[in-house]
This record gives sequence, C-alpha cells and structure tokens, in this order.
Amino acid sequence: MRVVIQRVTEASVSIAGKDVGRIGKGLMILLGIEDRDTDKDIDYLVRKISNMRIFPDANGVMNESILEHNGEILLVSQFTLMAETKKGNRPSYIKASRPEFAIPMYEKFIAALQAIIPTPIQTGQFGAEMQVALINDGPVTILMDTHEV
Repeated sequence: MRVVIQRVTEASVSIAGKDVGRIGKGLMILLGIEDRDTDKDIDYLVRKISNMRIFPDANGVMNESILEHNGEILLVSQFTLMAETKKGNRPSYIKASRPEFAIPMYEKFIAALQAIIPTPIQTGQFGAEMQVALINDGPVTILMDTHEV
C-alpha cells in the first residue's frame, strides 16, 4: 500500500463539478492498493497516520498528531500511485489492484481510520474521474509505502 499524506488547510474532491467530499484543516490522503496488501498494511498505515506528529504545537513545532489537532481527513483512492516508471515513457499500472480486490481494501481502510478519527472521514468515489483541490499547509507532504518500511 502506498499513501501520499498532505497536511492541508482545506481540501475537496468533486465529480462532474459536484463536491463529494470536503474538509478544513487536516490531512488529504491519496491511497494506492496492490494485490499483496493485507489487513496488516491497513493497520500499520492507520496507526502511523493517526499518531504522526506533523501538526504544530503552541510553539509552532511539528509535535501534534491529527488527533491532538482535531483535524479532518479526506481519503481518495488513486491507482496511479502504483505506477512503474523505470521502462519507457508510459507508466505501467500493472501493480495496481483490480476493483474486486481494491474496493474491499479501500472500504476497510476507511472503516479503520473512522474507528480512530472522531470526525467523519470524507472520501472520493472509487474508480470515478475526480478533481481534487487542496491547499497544502507548510507544505507538508509525506510518502509512505508499506512494502518499503
């Protein structure tokens, strides 16, 4: 599993010009899923994301988690995170899971995050053509891959 985590002051996702998810301060998370991912990958990422100290404390030092900062989460599935780019000029998405596997994993990821984060998890729509807008705060952008830990 791969995630791109961005600390934001606001973020939204829309489909055909209609907002389907919107948050204020918090985290915009893009999620890529591959066939070798398991519930352990979900558990690891949810634990790391919810406890990662990337929000400023009273002294302006990145020392608070999303839980301590009372932030929101917008989670969007993005198969292109699994792109292989070593050969040629056209990325290969062969590592990205098919919907039969990826949708249940995506739904488990949402449920696992929601079990920890007190505010409703906002999402895009799996497989839809989406437009994502955000204001990256910091900027703070972190890439994690559970298979490269």
